Amino acid sequence: LTITVAVNERGRRIGDSHPNAKLSDRDIELLLALRSERWTYDALRIKFGVSKSCVAQICRGEKRNHTAVAFKSVHLTRKR
Repeated sequence: LTITVAVNERGRRIGDSHPNAKLSDRDIELLLALRSERWTYDALRIKFGVSKSCVAQICRGEKRNHTAVAFKSVHLTRKR
């Protein structure tokens, strides 16, 4: 199976196409919208099932803040 993924300026996968991503791009948008409505980090942690530090890093722009500069095809293999 081959998919197209977004990559940053270093050619690394970003967003929900990154293999370690725990939240989708849509979840990130919702998380940031709820934060702007004054939801606490703790309430967001519970809603999205991630750590409080993960929520804080996303809200401060330390995680998930890359911009796609290109796209590339990636061949996925099945794990056995």
